[in-house]
Amino acid sequence: MKIETIAIHGGYEPEKTTKAVAVPIYQTASYAFDDTQHGADLFDLKVKGNIYTRIGNPTTEVLEDRVAAMEKGIGGLAFASGMAAISAAIINITTNGDNIVSTSSLYGGTVSLFKDTFPKMGIETRFGDVKDLEALEKKIDSKTKLIFCESIGNPAANVTDIGKISELAHKHNIPLFIDNTVPSPYVCRPIEHGADIVIHSLTKYLCGHGTTIGGMIVDSGKFDWKSNSEKFPMLTTPDPAYHGIVFADACGSAAFITRARVVPLRNMGGAISPMSSFQILQGIESLAVRMDRHCSNAEAVAEFLDRHDSVGWVNYPGLKSHPDNSLIEKYMNGKASSVMSFGIKGGAEAGGKFIDKLKLIVRLVNIGDAKSLACHPASTTHRQLNKEELKAAGVPEDMVRLSIGIEHIDDILEDLTQALK
Repeated sequence: MKIETIAIHGGYEPEKTTKAVAVPIYQTASYAFDDTQHGADLFDLKVKGNIYTRIGNPTTEVLEDRVAAMEKGIGGLAFASGMAAISAAIINITTNGDNIVSTSSLYGGTVSLFKDTFPKMGIETRFGDVKDLEALEKKIDSKTKLIFCESIGNPAANVTDIGKISELAHKHNIPLFIDNTVPSPYVCRPIEHGADIVIHSLTKYLCGHGTTIGGMIVDSGKFDWKSNSEKFPMLTTPDPAYHGIVFADACGSAAFITRARVVPLRNMGGAISPMSSFQILQGIESLAVRMDRHCSNAEAVAEFLDRHDSVGWVNYPGLKSHPDNSLIEKYMNGKASSVMSFGIKGGAEAGGKFIDKLKLIVRLVNIGDAKSLACHPASTTHRQLNKEELKAAGVPEDMVRLSIGIEHIDDILEDLTQALK
């Protein structure tokens, strides 16, 4: 099936009991065992089935299968938020004394996790410029477990050369983790270009309506954990919590995603609710038509801002003049999603006045909503960063970030015009 069809049908057929066409909401905490042996076999991972909704749920399973199919991965794992998904994905293969290499141009919450929280767990993050792969490579050593980046940076709107950075990761026998939230799988599928693990904030374009928080890990199934057994002992040595199971042996290509479910998700409890899974599934059904409108509206807004006398600069990779436009053509079929940033002549003070004058566009810190949204990242999502860190993240103090919605383009442009005036 094509991705537009997977978004509607993937992972589900009308279930046998009621023939329900819509995915049922299994609002239950736990599940009955056939007998004592059945329960034991479930806990030993010997048979497939449900134990407890913190670990897995039939409604959520449809969501996981659908997003995994859209990303062309072998399996998905849903979480209560995108940050929970990032945290679980990384601690699934890292421990005290390890490090990860990450690009510095990231969502502010991810920067805070990497810079402030992980070090308290003994996990170091080495930040570098996604455009300077030579310098990034120098940060890799024997304790480096992965490279992390965003396919399109939020809010800097920089575009990652996924193929080249995956080559760098695989040269050093480590996986590439890509946060693919901004383009969504409709626009970009990083696994096709060499990424090993893909992460989403489901809250954004996949849900699409600003109603529900969720996160997702998708495993490509392509990284060879066994040939790097000394580097990834969590997957290649016996796990005492499961009677000595070796995930890489027992689960093969699904070792990473299986361990993520039964260790960090089970033990740390960042489970998504069945109702949230259902609501996100409703959003995914319209992803393709929404993203086409998001992208066309954003291109028109970027061109409008680029011509406006009051605007000092515009950063949107869909513009032909943008240095990353060729990567949009290479990896995203010319679609650049709908997150952009710009600066108004007059600096941060003028930018603040502009945001306050908006009437249609909503002032908040989310992205990927059907509604157009605006924020000032330096005082909100990236407020915890100092001036040097803001510069490294590509967030100047005068930056205004827009997430362009699917309203009529004339109404969006009219609001921007009156606010700029």
